[in-house]
Amino acid sequence: MKAYTLPPGAGISALKLVNLPTPVPSAGEVLVQTHAASLNYRDLMYARGDYINLKDEPLVPLGDGAGQVVAVGPRVTRFKPGDRVIHSYFPGWIDGVPDPEKTAVSFGTHINGVLAESFIAPESALVSIPTHLSYAEAATLSCAGTTAWNALFIDGDLKPGATVLLQGTGGVSIIALQLAKAAGLRVIITSSSDEKLARARELGADAVINYTNIPEWQQEVRRLTHGQGVDLTVEVGGAGTLRRSIEATRMGGIVAVIGGLVGFGDTVIEPIALIRNIVRLSGILVGSRSMLEDLCRFVSATGIRPIIDREFPFASAPLAYEHLKAGRHFGKVIVRVERDTDTA
Repeated sequence: MKAYTLPPGAGISALKLVNLPTPVPSAGEVLVQTHAASLNYRDLMYARGDYINLKDEPLVPLGDGAGQVVAVGPRVTRFKPGDRVIHSYFPGWIDGVPDPEKTAVSFGTHINGVLAESFIAPESALVSIPTHLSYAEAATLSCAGTTAWNALFIDGDLKPGATVLLQGTGGVSIIALQLAKAAGLRVIITSSSDEKLARARELGADAVINYTNIPEWQQEVRRLTHGQGVDLTVEVGGAGTLRRSIEATRMGGIVAVIGGLVGFGDTVIEPIALIRNIVRLSGILVGSRSMLEDLCRFVSATGIRPIIDREFPFASAPLAYEHLKAGRHFGKVIVRVERDTDTA
């Protein structure tokens, strides 16, 4: 089979298209023919070598894949050839609270990922694709979708009528916007692009803030919430945004920290700011298979279709990386591995 390999820290230019033996599923495993793969910011981190617990050898990258089951190993009972599936981000985290063992391994960073014509996964890590979604749309759910679901409804425990602040218009923020509006939440979203903010409005955003025009955007968030602040902020920026996120969040609210697009090196948090507003900082590391299953049920019930910014053919996978790195995307960046003919 054709596959890309990449050593950690070698950079996007080191992506190499190779021929590898098609893997054979062992007991409890499933072989999936990949139709689409989705890029996440952590894939850029892997290419730079600053992801966590990396090994030295090259791996097949990317951790979000959707495809069709083509073979199953002995004792597989949950899936059969022909089933359309996606995999959970951590194959070892099925349900319950996270722990070091459950989150020790993820596709595309610690074990081979899905930027290949086929991939192997334990049957316990797989989830059926909602019938109305294409493979490209489904490939956005295991990382970005589950992260947003966890932040909003599991860890965040938000109820209809709550207000959430989203930063930027990347993959997590846009699927979070779609999920939040379908669940009856009020959404404020920030961006440096008026064009992207207009698109966010079309998706249902209740208020938008251009942080280039309003650098102290936390004050605008307070104004928009009548001085109270939001119930939950989905924090993706890190340095330069975390302090403002705390200030934008109401007393007793949550700042869900899911990433640091500009790093955390210059981030200074004054404990008094947390104490004064009783704000909880909560780290979000994607989620479990059971969360992905709940997300898929919600997507099926509401008819949500994740937003795809751009799809690249398999031969142009390095360009997909560069597109994500440029930061001009709105929604998710996809590599199409096979022509998607099996859609609803």
